[in-house]
Parts: sequence; C-alpha cells; structure tokens
Amino acid sequence: MSALTATVCRVGEFAVGKTSTTERFVANHFSEKYLTTVGVKIDTKEVALAGGAGLLKMVIWDVAGTERFGALEFSYLRGTAGLLLVADGTRAETVRSALRLREQVLERYGELPFVFLLNKRDLGERWDVDAALRSEIEAACPDCFETSAKTGDNVERAFERLAARVADRELGG
Repeated sequence: MSALTATVCRVGEFAVGKTSTTERFVANHFSEKYLTTVGVKIDTKEVALAGGAGLLKMVIWDVAGTERFGALEFSYLRGTAGLLLVADGTRAETVRSALRLREQVLERYGELPFVFLLNKRDLGERWDVDAALRSEIEAACPDCFETSAKTGDNVERAFERLAARVADRELGG
C-alpha cells in the first residue's frame, strides 16, 4: 500500500478536551491551560498502519466546540475522511451532544468512519457516565475509548483505530 493522506475532524462541545487530546497525540504534550479554539486548528501526524500496511498521514482538523453544527461547521467537515467525537466523562450532557453531532453528520454526509473519545478518564471520581449512558454510547459507537489527554491513556489507540478505519474505507477494505 502506498502512503495515504486523509483529513479527519474532531468534534464535540467546548472544553471536552479536543485540542488537548490532539496535542497529546501529535506532540505527546499536555497543558493545564485552557485556550478556546476559534474556527479550526490543523495538525498532522503520520500513523503506521497495522501489519506493515503503510502509513496514513492524518490531517487533523480541530473544530471549535459546539453542541450543534451550523453552516460554518459543516463547511469544515466537507471532504473529511473520518471523525473523532469527543465528550467529557465528567459532564454527561457532552456525551449526548456528541451523539447528536454524529447524527447531524450522518444526515448530511452519510456514514463516515469514526471513533468516540470519552475523555477525562483521569477524573474518575467525578465521572458522570452511568451504565445506561455507556450502553447508549456503545450502541451508537462500537469504537469507544475512555481517554485522558492528561495521562495519555488510550489517546494513541483511539487515533490508530480511526486511522485503520479510514484506510480500510479509502482502500475499499
């Protein structure tokens, strides 16, 4: 397989950890400072695909937080090859919002490869996701990862899973 390049978008509400998980994945770095993303922030990283199948250069669009897409957010998603849905495990409403965002994308662009990041795993004592909500996530999102941008837990695994799903789709696998 030759090297592929694919754009993936990160979506979710404000302050769920979209930028932090991207920064952890791309630069293995975490900052306690919260900076609101305005518009879109773009990063890149090459991911080795399983079994020596080659590389996927991920162009990661970190879209500003929102609970509902408007024309601007949809314009960022045009042509995307995959999605990372991000929610904050300490705020259940962000989980429901991420699931609604996925439905909006599905209605507008059809099925896209995606993974769900239930972020802030390091704040387990403040976790706000009960068994019923977890079941709802798993029913809609078979690839769900409990992540922590702070510690790095499962961040790399989630991005690698999305890379594999995107490569499979792009190569007709």
